[in-house]
Amino acid sequence: STTNAPEDDAPNRYSRTERTTYCRYSRDANSSGSSLPSNTLEKRIEELERELAKERQENARLMKMAQDKEELIGKLKEEIDLLNR
Repeated sequence: STTNAPEDDAPNRYSRTERTTYCRYSRDANSSGSSLPSNTLEKRIEELERELAKERQENARLMKMAQDKEELIGKLKEEIDLLNR
């Protein structure tokens, strides 16, 4: 179960400060000639962050399933070896 530790850190990889800085950058870029209102860009960023969080959860779930299947395969191989003896 410790092999999932790096995946557990994935949602926290970008700190709130980095995200806030990105939002500020988007607002600054908007004021210099972008055609989209900053609130539209901020909503899009939030939407993409939510989507990213869901995808990371799905990835963690699939990684756990793969790990569980690998463990089962190992156990079944051991059982086959015992039966062959």
